[in-house]
Amino acid sequence: MWLPGCPPASLSSDFLAGVCGVAVGYPLDTVKVRIQTEPKYTGIWHCIRDIYRQERVRGFYRGLSLPVCTVSLVSSVSFGTYHHCLAHICKFRYGSAEAKPTKADVTLSGCASGLVRVFLTSPTEVAKVRLQTQTQEQQRRPSASGPSASSPVCPVPGPKYRGPLHCLTTVAREEGLQGLYKGSSALLLREGHSFATYFLSYAVLCEWLTPAGHSQPDVLGVLVAGGCAGVLAWAVATPMDVIKSRLQADGQGHRRYRGLLHCVVTSVREEGLRVLFRGLAVNCCRAFPVNMAVFVTYEAVLRLTRGLLT
Repeated sequence: MWLPGCPPASLSSDFLAGVCGVAVGYPLDTVKVRIQTEPKYTGIWHCIRDIYRQERVRGFYRGLSLPVCTVSLVSSVSFGTYHHCLAHICKFRYGSAEAKPTKADVTLSGCASGLVRVFLTSPTEVAKVRLQTQTQEQQRRPSASGPSASSPVCPVPGPKYRGPLHCLTTVAREEGLQGLYKGSSALLLREGHSFATYFLSYAVLCEWLTPAGHSQPDVLGVLVAGGCAGVLAWAVATPMDVIKSRLQADGQGHRRYRGLLHCVVTSVREEGLRVLFRGLAVNCCRAFPVNMAVFVTYEAVLRLTRGLLT
């Protein structure tokens, strides 16, 4: 991982920081996806109680293995793109890659890093959302052409997706390559401006939290800046995050949405404008501790590496 004001990290710190961030935030991510895709939930606690009652603790961690396995690659590519894009912009505009970038430079580089992520994360997001929304109720639900109520009770079928890899292969077989990139248009819109917001707000907050006479904030300042920047990024990302989740989950049964615009119009017509902000509270609550965990791990691994090399 690489951030403004911090030295480039090693692959190990990227991996460990990313894994800790995923592990801390994943249960709330599952709650967020359920709230966004299932209108029956009236709030966060209603969703948490329902998941725990039906699926216990493991229900909060459905599909966790794939994000954990890919987090290092995604983080390295994303933050590497930000670093190189910012360096090239500074070299082009100011003649030196080490020149201090403006807020517009940081915003543009952040947007580029978010867009690059889409090509790597779209298939894993599809698998994650499908597994997170694969509830026991769906497994028991009879099909429209199934037996009548008077027919003998059939055994409860097993889950359609047995794990992340099985989910990816099933989606590819049933829906083709485009199925793996379902919702990628909404994902592009989400990642582009959310990462631009993240890096810009992080840079501004770091400036505010830097003590007089220092070039960068202390560890506490970095943690606060990262946590607040994460909250702001998810605040602007939530509307497209709702649409992305609904499009990606729209393969479990009958198809409801023909595309991004149809999903937006249908969702707003049926549930009002507030539907675009479903999961906003969960996203903001999740963003701060996730970024705190990422930065705590990042700093700890970086210091350990420096200690071993000196």
